[in-house]
Amino acid sequence: MSVLAVSGLQFDLSTPHGKMIASVMAALAQFERDLIRNRVTSGLANAKARGKKLGRQPGQRPSDRKAARIAELSGEGLSLQLIGRQVDLSKNTVGAILRRRRTPEQTV
Repeated sequence: MSVLAVSGLQFDLSTPHGKMIASVMAALAQFERDLIRNRVTSGLANAKARGKKLGRQPGQRPSDRKAARIAELSGEGLSLQLIGRQVDLSKNTVGAILRRRRTPEQTV
């Protein structure tokens, strides 16, 4: 079997030389992947140490913009499925929004 790289380099994987080249290229790719992972991890740790909040913040989900309307419809006693149809969301998303809006004493 022959492999053709973007640069036009061609080598045969059935020969010892071709196998060695493929192994070296795979090792270099893994090395680069590990370097990227380390840089990302250290960057996230550095941001956390500076007090940055990582990830999507509350209220930034597009569906959370409909949370007030969902709470209003839920207060009227509508089912999750009917609420979902009215606000064009799935019943699971409606349920998740309502769970996030509940206070801890309401869940007990």
